[in-house]
Amino acid sequence: MTTIGIIGAGHIGSQVARKAVELGYDVVISNSRGPETLAGLVAELGPNARAATPAEAAAAGDFAVVTVPLKNYKDIPVEPLAGKVVIDTNNYYWERDGRIPALDNGEATTSGLLQEHLPDSKVAKGFNHIMASQITTDGTPSGTENRRALATASDYPEAAELVTRLYDEFGFDTVNIGLLEDSWRVERDRPAYVVRQNAAELKENLALATRTI
Repeated sequence: MTTIGIIGAGHIGSQVARKAVELGYDVVISNSRGPETLAGLVAELGPNARAATPAEAAAAGDFAVVTVPLKNYKDIPVEPLAGKVVIDTNNYYWERDGRIPALDNGEATTSGLLQEHLPDSKVAKGFNHIMASQITTDGTPSGTENRRALATASDYPEAAELVTRLYDEFGFDTVNIGLLEDSWRVERDRPAYVVRQNAAELKENLALATRTI
């Protein structure tokens, strides 16, 4: 049984956990406030889920989902994630995270920052441009007409392939942007951000994105 380590139990993390458990994954979920604060969520998720610290979730997962406020990305444990695929859902909200000049100036990407922090991990963008509630409601079987599509990007083909498989299991087509340096195309306030789109529409919206806004 594949185990997903989820670091961050907010809107996105809890929804990913719900869908993952439904699909038969084991889930180890964590937050910054301690496992005891997740008792209600774990009870809802059932026997295939347990709460842990971020380091324990990172160690337990065959791969991990990082879904914390961007301002806290340097708190993500490094060593337990070495060699693993890490799916990054982060978005830059300067109102919450404070100004990050490298992002404001178009010199970095949110997922690129996490990859720098996790030099021995394989970071891939995922689940950042869909409303959290829709993660469990908008998926449809493969081949469905007008199936919703989500984007990924990674410097590691195997990481992008894992996200592609997971998206398909969750009910979404995938558009691979390419390397993390191009993942800005699906970041906040760009045309592809939190709108429902099929694969063709997503590709069009990615092409319309501007580097700085």
